[in-house]
Order: sequence, then C-alpha cells, then structure tokens
Amino acid sequence: MKIILYILIILIIILLAVLLKNKNLFVTIVCSLIILEIIASPKLCIDGAVSGALLFFYKVFPSLFSFLIVSNVIMAYDGIYIYSKILGNALCRPLRLPKSCSFVLMISLLCGYPLGAKYACDLYEKNIINLKTCERLLNIASNASPLFVLGSVGISMLKDSKIGYILLLSNALSCIAMGFFLPADIYGQKNGFKGTHTYSNSNIGNVLKSSIENSIKTCLSIGGFVTLFSVVNNIVKNNYLFNSFSHKLSLLLNTPQDILQGFLLGIIEMTNGCNLVSASNSSILLKIALVSFLFTFSGLSIISQVYSFTYKFNISMKKYAFRKILQGISCSIISIILYKLMYFNQSKQSFNINYISTYSLEYTFIITIIFLIILPWITFKIKKLFHIP
Repeated sequence: MKIILYILIILIIILLAVLLKNKNLFVTIVCSLIILEIIASPKLCIDGAVSGALLFFYKVFPSLFSFLIVSNVIMAYDGIYIYSKILGNALCRPLRLPKSCSFVLMISLLCGYPLGAKYACDLYEKNIINLKTCERLLNIASNASPLFVLGSVGISMLKDSKIGYILLLSNALSCIAMGFFLPADIYGQKNGFKGTHTYSNSNIGNVLKSSIENSIKTCLSIGGFVTLFSVVNNIVKNNYLFNSFSHKLSLLLNTPQDILQGFLLGIIEMTNGCNLVSASNSSILLKIALVSFLFTFSGLSIISQVYSFTYKFNISMKKYAFRKILQGISCSIISIILYKLMYFNQSKQSFNINYISTYSLEYTFIITIIFLIILPWITFKIKKLFHIP
C-alpha cells in the first residue's frame, strides 16, 4: 500500500505540473491507479463490486425498471402532448419552460435521478425543445427520488420521518428556485407542438417490446455506473492517503473526521456518503445541511449517469455540475430554515413528532406531491397580481 501511496504522490505532482492539459493522459493514469489498487487489494474491490451490484439489483432495478417501461409507453402514446395540455400552464409557465416540459417535471418529481435527464434529452432529440431549454431543464428537473429521501435518508438514516419530509420539500423548492434564477430562453419557449396534433396509433405489442428493450438498456447502463462507483468509493474509503488527508483536514476545520469523510465520499457517491454523515455524532443541523447538499448535488456517480444521456449533444457538463453545486447549497439553506421553523420550540418537538406519526406515510406523501404541483401555479399568480417581472 505504501508503494501505491508513493506512486500516487508522484502522479499528483506530475498532474499538477503537466497533465491537466491532456485529458487522455489524465484518464489513463487515473485508471492505471485503479488497476494497481485492484491488484494490491482484490478483496476490497470485489467487496465494493458486490455491494454495488446488490444495491442495484435489490434497490435501484426493481423500482426503476417498471417505471421506465410505463414512462416509455406513455411517451409512445403522446403522453408528452397530453401532459402539456393538462399540466403545462400550472407547472411550466411559472418556471418559464415550454408546456411540453411538464411530463419531464412530473417524472423527475416522482422518480428522481436520472430519469429527469433522460427524458429531457428525449425531448431535445425529438426537437420538441431546443438546446438551451434542455440545459436549463436538466437542472430544474433534477432531484432525488422521494422514496430515497423519505425512506432511506429520513427514516432509515436519520431515524425521523418528519426530517425526511423537510428534506423532500427543500429538495423540490431548490429545483423551483433554479427555475426562477436560471436565465430563461425566450426562443425555447416557442418550441413545442405546432398546428393540429395527430395522436399516435402505434401497435401496443411493438410499443411494449421497444419500451422493454429501451428500459433494459438504460437499467444496465445505470447498474454499471452504480457498481463502478461503489468500487471506487470502497478504494478511496480504505486508502491511507485519503484517511491521512481527511484527518489533517478535520483538525484544520475543527470538524469530526467521520462526518468529513462521509461528505467527501458523498461527493463521489451520494448514498454511501449520506449514510456515513447520518451515522456520525455531529449535531442534527450539520447532518441535515450536509445530507441535503449531497443528495441535491447527487455526486459524481449520478452526474456520470446524466452524462451518459447528454454526451451526444453539445451540453456543457461543467455548467451542469456548477449549477448542481449552487442548487445543493440552496437546498442546505432551505433545509436548515425549515428545520428551525418546525423545531423552533424544543418543548413541542415530542408532540409534533407524535402528531405526524398518526398519519400514514402514504397520505402525507400524497399531500406533499399535490402541494409541490400547485406551488409553481400559486407563485405565478402572486407574481402576476403584484406585477413582479
């Protein structure tokens, strides 16, 4: 392991001096380091691959596969046009998006990463929206799955369903905030369906066949990313250099090393990072701030999955990643504010939690979804009433 450490230090020096200008050389050396780690610690990498594969097959695939099939069938039978007619004005107009984006917004709200990016790219590929609108939509329709936020983070990791709803609401509000702050493309607004629309009359057998094939291809691609980044995360987590760096940084920032390591690993893969941050002994406010940033930023794993859909187009991933950082910061701020508002009086905390627990999780989730759907419409009406540009 010490030999790998020395090689890594030398390579970092070389990279800082020369290699940052050469992408091919940079990628080759990074992959060579991963190969060295696999040779030096094969069990570590195998455990990481098994952990990633189990995470995909037991958590990601069951929910994603059926959702992909149904969504593809909806698109094949003009679901985008129908959604734009029913929900287009309420969802898209306040966010300054074409009405045809309503389907993507609903998909992103209900299922989360990375389907919002997939169907945003599908709209652009079908020439329903233009490139600038697609870039903007990627950041607006970009949020974690409600089941992940409520179940995995809120209940399993932070042991509090109420905090899960705070995180879910702050995640959605950060997406809405991106819609207000990102510059709108007025020409993109004019794209969409023109003239008299003719409904599709496709054969249901062919539609199901193509939908299943497309869903399998997408799921396998996502599974590959999940497994790969699980291996990388395992290598980094058990690397001496990383542990030494995080220890020095924790002393410098006067922050516990465990929560700092969780945050750094969450930058690579958010699920493992959120779990480590939640398990730390830090204050609940710091946990909420870091966890909300991580699942909103999404990590390099999700960003790579998004890139697998956008690579065919001239879309800047640097701009996308920078906007995700800003969105993560805004989500953290909103989460802290909402937590402060709901827990402003510690004497009422126990009562509030017991009161919330009397409602079923499904009932509260439905109320939250309805609220998030009508919130942009309410905001638009308020802006129009007070003549706010």
